[in-house]
Amino acid sequence: MRLEKRNVLGRRNAGIRRFRKNLPLLLIALPAIIYLFVFNYIPLYGLVLPFKNYQYSKGFFGSEWVGLENFKILLNNKQVLIATRNTFFYNLTFIIVGTCVAVVLALMLYEMTSRFVKVYQTMLLLPHFISWVIVAYVALVFLDMDAGLFNGVRKLFGAEPILWYNSPKYWPPLIVIFNVWKSMGFSAIMYYASLMGVDQELFEAAKIDGAGKLKQMWHIAIPSIKPLIITLTILNIGKIFYGDFGLFYNLPQNSPLLYSATDVIDTYVYRTLTVLGDMGISSAVGFYQSVLGFILVLLTNWVVNRIDSDNALF
Repeated sequence: MRLEKRNVLGRRNAGIRRFRKNLPLLLIALPAIIYLFVFNYIPLYGLVLPFKNYQYSKGFFGSEWVGLENFKILLNNKQVLIATRNTFFYNLTFIIVGTCVAVVLALMLYEMTSRFVKVYQTMLLLPHFISWVIVAYVALVFLDMDAGLFNGVRKLFGAEPILWYNSPKYWPPLIVIFNVWKSMGFSAIMYYASLMGVDQELFEAAKIDGAGKLKQMWHIAIPSIKPLIITLTILNIGKIFYGDFGLFYNLPQNSPLLYSATDVIDTYVYRTLTVLGDMGISSAVGFYQSVLGFILVLLTNWVVNRIDSDNALF
């Protein structure tokens, strides 16, 4: 009996010593822990909303349960299916095109002399910090029907002006171009930082063996950043059903004529809340996004695990 008490006291004292030893690290992490708890765990009680006919006077728990009724309405809505299709294919294009462009830029930065790298880093990173509201008005300078630069040039040559904000067919490539332009610098810097950690002796050995720049990039540089590419791709696939609200709302100027090409789940939720004020449907859409994103993360990680288990997240 005494031996058991000694063992219990010994474990308790070891735990106290470990806690005191790690206390500085815990205090450093405390703000992040509080932030995560307040903004990621406390709002979980809102998961009851998709299953209720929410009324402001009755609150979260007093409103009537409707089961899956909100989801039935959601899935029978043609505009939701269009928004889901747009969200998925836009984000898939962003991942593929954005990753390719960012990797190419990182490789180009890696081959530059250190004298010019910082200048190009700043130039590439600057668009990332520009608000979509500003980008939207810059785009309007070029695309405005009457005073836009593109239509002004067309008028000089006697061509008819293009009604950019009335024609959905022009917007898929425009949205991809603007998104890649704004995000490529930030991604390229991450890949460039990863390349800086590659052992230079590998490149020197390849040079001795007669490998040119392209072969060095293909056989050394790209495989070196492959784990980072896979990790970022899996994380981005997890957000594939989340559209960038600033991009899809501001850039097309929220034109109803462009909804078939520019409407995504996030803009649909915004309109549902502001126009209809239906909290239940909006919450159902958010739940729908989260479940689909979670399934895609698991599926993507499973595929990566089957191909190359060392680069899987779990």
